[in-house]
Amino acid sequence: MKLFLVFFCAAACFAADLTGNWASGNAGADGVARKVYFELKQDGARIIGHIRSTQFYYTIKESTGDASGFTLTAGMMDGKSERTVRYEGKLEGEELHLGTRRNATAPLSQLVARRVPDGEGAYPARIPPPALHKVPANGLAKAPPMGWNSWNKFAGRVDDKSVRDMADAIVSSGMRDAGYVYVNIDDTWEGERDAKGNITSNKKFPDMRALADYVHGKGLKLGIYSSPGPNTCAGYEGSYGHEEQDAKIWAAWGIDYLKYDWCGARNLYTDDEMQAVYQKMGDALRVAGRPILYSLCQYGRADVWKWGPEVGGNAWRTTGDIKDTWDSMTNIGFKQNELAQWAAPGHWNDPDMLEIGNGGMNDDEYRTHMSLWSMLAAPLLAGNDLRSASPGILAILTNRDVIAIDQDKDGKQGHRAWKSGDQEIWVRELLGDDRAVAIFNRGAEKSEVKVKWGELEMRAPAKAMNLWSHQDEKLQGAELTASVPAHGVVLLRVH
Repeated sequence: MKLFLVFFCAAACFAADLTGNWASGNAGADGVARKVYFELKQDGARIIGHIRSTQFYYTIKESTGDASGFTLTAGMMDGKSERTVRYEGKLEGEELHLGTRRNATAPLSQLVARRVPDGEGAYPARIPPPALHKVPANGLAKAPPMGWNSWNKFAGRVDDKSVRDMADAIVSSGMRDAGYVYVNIDDTWEGERDAKGNITSNKKFPDMRALADYVHGKGLKLGIYSSPGPNTCAGYEGSYGHEEQDAKIWAAWGIDYLKYDWCGARNLYTDDEMQAVYQKMGDALRVAGRPILYSLCQYGRADVWKWGPEVGGNAWRTTGDIKDTWDSMTNIGFKQNELAQWAAPGHWNDPDMLEIGNGGMNDDEYRTHMSLWSMLAAPLLAGNDLRSASPGILAILTNRDVIAIDQDKDGKQGHRAWKSGDQEIWVRELLGDDRAVAIFNRGAEKSEVKVKWGELEMRAPAKAMNLWSHQDEKLQGAELTASVPAHGVVLLRVH
């Protein structure tokens, strides 16, 4: 009897101990298993350890309870603030049942974790960043790149068919002839690495070389996405430790554009090391065997505009992610004024992709979006479903006169020249004697705006063409009165 009780107690105690490595998640439809790992140690009334979820690596800060019912609060430093996650759970047999919420009012998301061998899913060892040096310019992006990106509309739903469909639509809609040439696949294309460490695409993209051939056959170029971290933002395989290997594989596939997203790298490197980390891929692209445009995506941290060209960058994100709302678009776009000096042919400030046509704004607001990005000499990467784009949306995206402002060969970014309340006037110097003058009304009511050329440090122009109405404006000597719709713009090219 005593032996039985000792055995029973030992078995129960073992079953009730949370110590171990737990993993949740099975392969999805794309064939990739993006697991959440819980490396736990039960220390009396405390539970300590780490949680690895997509690109996030958390340290458990607080815990309550035990195997019969517990909570875990874990945090990680994300820039200047701490990101936290909270799990509620209990052990049921050999399964760890857990739940978490995105926020206080969101429903509980349930997951089940099971024991896996110690070390599985462990965060990789840190590779010291290289010493700084200048990466020679690649000669690409003499004008801001134009094309389409999958994330804003498709996110994780992007696949081979949708990319081919977008290539077809870019051609049939006239967008290719207007200058849109890049067809860029964002996150979630990645598969596993093979035995030699070569990156593969997942089931959504059965043959990347064939896809590139199809896109190239349309007179277009193909772009791809990765991260300097072990994982991408969505938790797929990053390029950490495989930079040169990945660049050569992309070149062999026929890739023409790389968007390189910081995400998982923040768990291994500080912002002070960011330049060296991006330099590593800049070097890799130089020896890849194919010209690949290099777009840095690290949300404007560490004053990237000051060193982006030094790592071989052709464009660099200056902001967080855009949303298809008036507030998001304007909060991003109108804050770019101080960065004008850093834009030049081959090297561009990037306030993120276009939301034009995704439905969150009206046509006047989308014309403001297109006008402002063109004044900023920003990359023009459409983010809508081009297969169903209305004639009105296509007219905004393919306005040749507005695109000519964005693509001006002088490469000088526009700046705010005047502001009064909700009204702003931005001016951009163009090649030759021309200027682009954008009169913005950020207010909710139509506004009459008097443009006084002297206040803009300009002579009275001989001619002013309205680039949205395609008509000449009536000039009135030293000033011009513009009627600007709510949340709208009057965009002029003046000579």
